[in-house]
Amino acid sequence: MAKPDLNAPDPVTSPAHFKDSLIDAERLLKYAAETGVEVDVSVRAAVLQARSLPYSQWTEVIIENLLDALTKLAALLKPVTAASLTAWSNDTSATVLYYLRVAIILACVIVPASIASFATSALSNSLRADIASANDLAVKLRAQLGAVPPPIPAGATVAPALPPGVNEAEIIAELQEYASTIRLIDSRARELNWMVLPRVTPPQIGHNGTRGRAVFELDPVLANFYEARDSATATFQSVRYFAQSLLNNVSIFYGAINTCILPVLYALLGTCAYLLRNFESQMSNHTFIPSPANSARFLIAAIGGAVVGLFNNFTITPEASVPPLALAFLVGYAVDVFFAFLEGLLKAFTKAETVPPPAVHP
Repeated sequence: MAKPDLNAPDPVTSPAHFKDSLIDAERLLKYAAETGVEVDVSVRAAVLQARSLPYSQWTEVIIENLLDALTKLAALLKPVTAASLTAWSNDTSATVLYYLRVAIILACVIVPASIASFATSALSNSLRADIASANDLAVKLRAQLGAVPPPIPAGATVAPALPPGVNEAEIIAELQEYASTIRLIDSRARELNWMVLPRVTPPQIGHNGTRGRAVFELDPVLANFYEARDSATATFQSVRYFAQSLLNNVSIFYGAINTCILPVLYALLGTCAYLLRNFESQMSNHTFIPSPANSARFLIAAIGGAVVGLFNNFTITPEASVPPLALAFLVGYAVDVFFAFLEGLLKAFTKAETVPPPAVHP
């Protein structure tokens, strides 16, 4: 009967994390071989020895050598880790689909809102310019023609005469421009009414079939300049009230969207762009590790975007400034830089408040 070797190390029960350590060491060793990184012979021997024996026959010496080999491999291949190699070898399509889904959802909201905001801004600016032009024409026609002359006796066929020094051709051209501008204001205001909430009830003149286009056009005969002017002015007052009511609603509705909603969405889109770029870079370098901190980054970016929306254009130089929406995207992309900037401001204010006053000596 053979006697037991009293000098042989006793096998120990191998915990599960020691088995995981062997898998991690094998991943790092394989990556080092694939990338041409030279590894010490003792490191390879320790890993291969642990793999050649069942877990039940591992001794303290084998476990110690394995952990030492894992430590050396981790230091040699840093920043590549066993966890990043595991994530790289696994299916990462779920991560890509998650970022892609978030980007598509944001784009489905941002693109229509941005288009509507741009269109309403252009229409609003054109409406303001048209209203100002029509106001100038109304004042000019009133100054040139003056008050309506006394009524012509019944049976007379002569139209009221123009004031001395007033050119008839000039008055006709101004009346045509006046009527054309009123038609343009009414048309643009009705287009704008479809893009804003709440909608404004448009005036029914010229659109209910009772008076038709005659309300917005001059009489081809144009026998009475005073009547044509006053009729156009009455129409202009109704159309102007409709357009200005719409402009007020646009400034409130889209002002809230551009200040409170779009900056947050652009910041989230910037975060999504950063995470996708970071994911691509880390996958190329075999350093990607899924982290729950990425979800928290979206929340931080939303807070940063909401803060940016409270400000107007940010001036970089006297000749250049950054719009709030562009800055919101940059904040979402580099949210760490933004909050570092805020912390620097806070420290500057705190230091200014805590500076003791200079001592006064008698």
